[in-house]
Amino acid sequence: MARKTGSHADVTGPRVRAAAERLIARHGFAAVSMRQIAAEVGLQAGALYLYTPDKQTLLFDMMRAHLEELLAAWAEADPGGAPLPRLEAFCRFHICFHLDRPDAVFIAYMELRNLAPGNFAAIEALRRRYEAALEAILVDGQAKAAFEVPDARLTTMALIAMLTGVNTWYREGGRLSRARVEEIYWDLARRAVGA
Repeated sequence: MARKTGSHADVTGPRVRAAAERLIARHGFAAVSMRQIAAEVGLQAGALYLYTPDKQTLLFDMMRAHLEELLAAWAEADPGGAPLPRLEAFCRFHICFHLDRPDAVFIAYMELRNLAPGNFAAIEALRRRYEAALEAILVDGQAKAAFEVPDARLTTMALIAMLTGVNTWYREGGRLSRARVEEIYWDLARRAVGA
């Protein structure tokens, strides 16, 4: 099927991914059809396959793009140096980055079960790289007696779960500002590592 008149791959491709992200975050991967995604973008259903071979690939590409963007952004934001300021930077970065992308975060955590085994392994490897960045900070803090952490891996997972949980309840314009949420969560994380 021909591409819709006036469409361009560099414009329509991102629109397809954005529409899929909105629909999947709202209804779940299993409930969203390629036909619904095409309609959301204003394409004929067959034209969608010019931008992605199938729904599984679309889901994988969205998750991979999110995690690669996360890793690149943290690499840029990481101040290096002493463990305590690095942990604070990580906590604030994680909250800020994730609050700006609620649909991508929801999909990255809730739709893992819908990935084919090979795609799951690739996404899991990216997630582990991000987790390893925090774990390295905690291990460094233990080595320098800046943190009291009984198990760095377990503490890593607990902190990430706590920080990501902000997305489930935070609403812009609510009782707490983003800055205040960051302050409170940083205080909770600092206490969790005994600093």
